[in-house]
Amino acid sequence: MELSPLRQRGVRALLAAEVVSKTGTQMSWLALPWFVLVTTGSAKKMTAVLATELIAAGLAGVASGRVADRFGLRGTLLICDVARAPLIAAIPTLHLLGALSFPVLLGLVFLYGAFSMPSFAAQEAIVPALVGDDETRLGQAAALFQGANRLTILLGPPIAGVLIGVFGATGVLYIDAATYVVSVALVLAWVPAVAVTHESEETRGMRSALRFIRRDQLIRVWLVAFVVIDVAWQGIFAALPVLVYESYGKDAKVLGWMLAGFGAGAFLGSFAAFRLVRSADALMLASFAILAQTAPTWLIPFDLPAWAIVAAFFAAGVFNPIVNAPSRAIMAMRVPAALRPTVFSLSVTSTAVLAPVALLIIGPLLATIGPRPVMLALIALQTMGVLVFFAAGMRTRTREGAMSAEAVLAD
Repeated sequence: MELSPLRQRGVRALLAAEVVSKTGTQMSWLALPWFVLVTTGSAKKMTAVLATELIAAGLAGVASGRVADRFGLRGTLLICDVARAPLIAAIPTLHLLGALSFPVLLGLVFLYGAFSMPSFAAQEAIVPALVGDDETRLGQAAALFQGANRLTILLGPPIAGVLIGVFGATGVLYIDAATYVVSVALVLAWVPAVAVTHESEETRGMRSALRFIRRDQLIRVWLVAFVVIDVAWQGIFAALPVLVYESYGKDAKVLGWMLAGFGAGAFLGSFAAFRLVRSADALMLASFAILAQTAPTWLIPFDLPAWAIVAAFFAAGVFNPIVNAPSRAIMAMRVPAALRPTVFSLSVTSTAVLAPVALLIIGPLLATIGPRPVMLALIALQTMGVLVFFAAGMRTRTREGAMSAEAVLAD
């Protein structure tokens, strides 16, 4: 019997690094826009900061595969964390010195964002390299990392909401910088170096990845659907601080609990995902779970008590890993190992290119029509992407099931 991915020391270390660094990132995800909103009073500047980070990620994403090839998957993780620690620490330091102009802030955020995409691509590719190409093990590993990631959403925002009240947003940014240092130590000590081998130049790079995506209908449609869904989520989370600022007493703790509601649901859902991927049909599981994930988000734009919004995020969060664990396992199994860093980064790169455009549109709308109508439009957009994802999964399930039946009959 194959060992659980959790029994591998490298996987455990990578999970620990994920929890530590992403908790800090989630704290900054609340603290940075809150810092801009409080110090400038401008929703436009807040969304401009978020858009700048995403633009940088999008530009860097194009080269993510090449970076992983050049420095290795483990080396890329280390370089990105080493770079992000001083960049995020520079923001509160310059603010305390009275030297943080808005253009300087945008520059630091741009550099910070540029290292996020190579890190994401390397982590997505290193997990299959550590656990092997088995769909069940890949699904279990994806569920573990989904649980770790969602645990950070559970921990980071409420901790940040409390700490902002104690130390201010600048203190939270220093904590985020420290988490990258801890992550580097964990990866250095226990995550082994792994390499993706290439038979030739033709087996890697953006052109090869695009040729593969054109041939695989499920991957092609799912990548587009993921972009639509993720852009909508980016907009919803960008509008959430403004919603809390205007409608829930300007209380950062309320914002923290709303985000933590999603994290709590997703953390619990990851346990269900870990078990379900062992026995359930992966395509069916992902396709129906994404419908269940989207349904409660329709409550978020309405004038409801804060606890109801927290509950809606919680319900959506429960199904999030049940979508992502099987879908990531399916994608990892269908994508050749040499192309994984590039293909895995394409969806997030596309999101990072399009999300800033959306945020630059959303910023003025938040100031004119308010956050609730904006959120309603974003959830409608998200639902369109979900329906495309569902249809592609079911169509592939039917087609490949029919092909398997024909093969059995032929034998």
